[in-house]
Amino acid sequence: MPTHPMPLRRHGARANARNPAHETHMTLRATVSLFLLVLSLLLPTGVRAALTEADLLPVDQAYQLSARAAGPDRVEFTWKIAPGYYLYRHRTSVAVEGAGFQAGALQLPAGDKHNDEFFGAVETYRDAMTAVLPGQASANSAQFKVKFQGCADVGVCYPPTTRMVTVAFAGANPTPIAGESTSSARIDPLASLTGQPSTRLGSTDALPESQAFRAEAIADSASALLVRLTPTPGYYLYRDKTRFELINASGVSLGAPTFPAGKPYKDEHFGDVTVYFDEAEIPVPVLRTNTAAQALTLRVFFQGCLTDGICYPPMSKDIALSLPAGAGAVAPMAATAAGAAASPPANAASVGLLAALALAFFGGLILNLMPCVLPVLSFKALGLVQSGDGPQAARKHAIWYTLGVLVSFAAIGGAVLALRSAGAALGWGFQLQQPGVVAALALLMFAVGLSLSGLWQFGAGFAGAGQSLAQKSGIAGDFFTGVLAVVVASPCTAPFMGSALGFAFSASAAAAMAVFLALGLGLALPFLLIGFVPGLASYLPKPGAWMDTLKQWLAYPMYLTAAWLAWVFGGQRGVDALFVLMIAAIVLALGLWWFERQRFAEGAWKKVSAWLLIALAIGVGVAALRMPAANRSSVGTDVHGSEPYSAARVAAARAEGRPIFIDMTADWCITCKVNEKAVLHTDAFKQLLAETNAVYLVGDWTNQDEAISAVLDEFKSPGVPLYVVYPANGGPGVKLPQLLTDGILRDALTEAAKR
Repeated sequence: MPTHPMPLRRHGARANARNPAHETHMTLRATVSLFLLVLSLLLPTGVRAALTEADLLPVDQAYQLSARAAGPDRVEFTWKIAPGYYLYRHRTSVAVEGAGFQAGALQLPAGDKHNDEFFGAVETYRDAMTAVLPGQASANSAQFKVKFQGCADVGVCYPPTTRMVTVAFAGANPTPIAGESTSSARIDPLASLTGQPSTRLGSTDALPESQAFRAEAIADSASALLVRLTPTPGYYLYRDKTRFELINASGVSLGAPTFPAGKPYKDEHFGDVTVYFDEAEIPVPVLRTNTAAQALTLRVFFQGCLTDGICYPPMSKDIALSLPAGAGAVAPMAATAAGAAASPPANAASVGLLAALALAFFGGLILNLMPCVLPVLSFKALGLVQSGDGPQAARKHAIWYTLGVLVSFAAIGGAVLALRSAGAALGWGFQLQQPGVVAALALLMFAVGLSLSGLWQFGAGFAGAGQSLAQKSGIAGDFFTGVLAVVVASPCTAPFMGSALGFAFSASAAAAMAVFLALGLGLALPFLLIGFVPGLASYLPKPGAWMDTLKQWLAYPMYLTAAWLAWVFGGQRGVDALFVLMIAAIVLALGLWWFERQRFAEGAWKKVSAWLLIALAIGVGVAALRMPAANRSSVGTDVHGSEPYSAARVAAARAEGRPIFIDMTADWCITCKVNEKAVLHTDAFKQLLAETNAVYLVGDWTNQDEAISAVLDEFKSPGVPLYVVYPANGGPGVKLPQLLTDGILRDALTEAAKR
C-alpha cells in the first residue's frame, strides 16, 4: 500500500458579494500580499520555500527522519524539520514490527501550544524533535513503523505519513542513509503501509510525473471531448480524484463525464476506492450557447500512485484544443461508484425539451400555492371579487395579469441568458441576492399593505383623473400584480421546477426562454381560467359590505411578507442598515398618508410635499444600501455542530474518511427554511450526524458567492436548496431531493457511512 506525501489544503477563501467593505478588505489583502512578497525576498532560501504552495517541499525533505540505537535499551527517532513547517505531537507514534525489540511507551518532549483549526488544542514541534522509545533489544536489529503528520505555515497539511525504519544494535553493520556519513538506521520511504518493506530501495526509483502518468485530449466532435488517461505499468490513478474544467472558453461548458469502470482498491487513507491501472478513455459532453468554432484549453486534474510505493501530489495538465463549430450536447449522467445511489440530475442531461416544458408548466401551476406567492395572489383575488363588471372585464383582468407574468418571466430568462453568455454562474432566485431588489420589494409590499388597510388608495385615479384614466390604472394594476407575483415567487421552488429550471440554465437560448414562458403560463393559469370560463367566475362571491373587512384582513399577509423581506435585507447588509430601512418605511407611510389627505385638496404645493416625502423615503432606502455589508462568516456554525462550507474542509473531511452532508441554503429560500424547520434543525438529525460521524457543512448563498455558485453548477442545480452527500471512503457526491424527509436523510447518510 502507498504512502501519501500529497498536501491537503486547509484554508479556503470565501468569495464575497461586491460591497464597500469587501473592496476595503481586498485593498488590505493586496497590501499584505505585497508585504509578504517583499519579505519572502529578504528571507533565507529555506524559509522562502514554505511561503508558497507551489514550492512545497516533499514530505521527506520537510521532515527528515533518522533513527539510532543509543544502547540496547533505547532507540532515538529524530526529525529535522524545515523552516516554515511543523509536526503534530499527538500524530506521532512508533510501533515495533516483528521481533527484535521489546518496547515500552514512546517518550515525546513537550511541544509548543497551538490552537489548531481541526484538532483544537495541540502541541507542535519546529526545527527538530527527538522521540525516545525505551525497551530491550533481543536481536542485532529491529524494524519499526513510524507514523507522523505535519503542516506548512502556508496553510497546507500533509496526510499521515508512515516510514519503515530498521535499526541496528551493537554488533550490526548498518547501511548509511544517503547524505549522512554514519547511521544506525535504514529508512525505506517506499515501505508499504501494511508494514512490509518495499522491494524498491529509494524514491529515485519512482518516475517523474510526466512519465508516470500521461493525459491527452481531443475534440471528438462539436459536442464532445475525449480524454485519455494512461498510467505507466506499475502505477495507478484514482477515479474520484479526476476532474476537468475549461479555460478561456466563451459560451462553452462541460457536462458530466462518463467514467469507465475501474478496479476496486483498498486505500489506507481513502478507504475503498476505484482506480485505473490501465488506459482510461473518458467522454466529456460539451454544452454550448456559443456555436462558433473556437480554441480553448482543457485543464485535467488527476492524482495517482506507484503500486506499493509513493503517491504523487494532485497534478494538473493544460491541453490546448480546437473545438469545431456546432451545437452543444445533451450531457450523460456521470457514472457512480459500484453500489452508489445515482444523483438525480436536474439538467439537460435527463430532461428533454417537451418534458421540461411540461414540468415547468406544472411547476408554475403549483407555485400558486407556495407561501411566498400567496400574499400577492390574495391581493389579486380581492381585485377579481371587486370587479363585478361582467365577463368582458374579467377577461381583461386575466389577460393583463397573464401578460405581466409572462413579460416578467421573459425578462428573467433574458437576464439569465445574457449573464450566462458572459460566464456568470446563476441560479433561480439570483435576483434576491441583490439587496437593492430586496429593499425595494420590502417597501413595496409594505405600501400595498397600507393600501389594503385604508391608509391610502392604490390606483384610484391619481391627481383627480377621470374614468378613462382610472380604467388604464386598473389595467396597469393587473399587469403590475403579475410582475409582483413573479418577483416574490423567486424564493420558492415548487415540485417539478428543479428539472425544468436545470434544463433552462444549460439549454439553448430558444429552449431556455420557452421553459421560462411555460413557468409563467402555469403561474397565470388559475386567473386565465376564471377570466375565460364564465362557469368558474360564477363561483366567486358576490360583491358586498364583507369586502371591506376582507380587504383589511388581506393587508396582514402583505405586512408579514414585508417583514420577512426586511429580515433578509438585514442578513445581507446588517442590523444598522435594517434600522435605516425601517426609517425609510416610516417616512414612506407618512408620505402616502399625506398624499391621500391631499388627493382632493386645492394647491399644488400640498401634493408636491407628499411626493417629496415619498422621494425622501426612497433616498433613505438608498442610504441603507450604501451602508457596509454584514459579516456573514459565522453562518452555519451554531446548528448541531455545522461548519461553513469550503472546498478545503470537504477535502480534509474526505481525507479523514468521514461522510459529508452539504447544505446550500439562503435566507430568502422558503423551501430551505421549511426543510430546516422540519428536518435539519431537529434532535433526530443531530443524533443521525453523531451516529454516522458525518461532517455537516452549510453554504450561505444569501449573497452571491462564487464558491457556492461553482458547487451549484457542478451538480447542475438551478438554485438553492442543494443537498449533497459524499460517502465516507471516496466516490462521487450524491444529490438529494430539494424537499427532505427524515427517511431520505437517514438512508443517504447511513449508506454513505458504510462505504
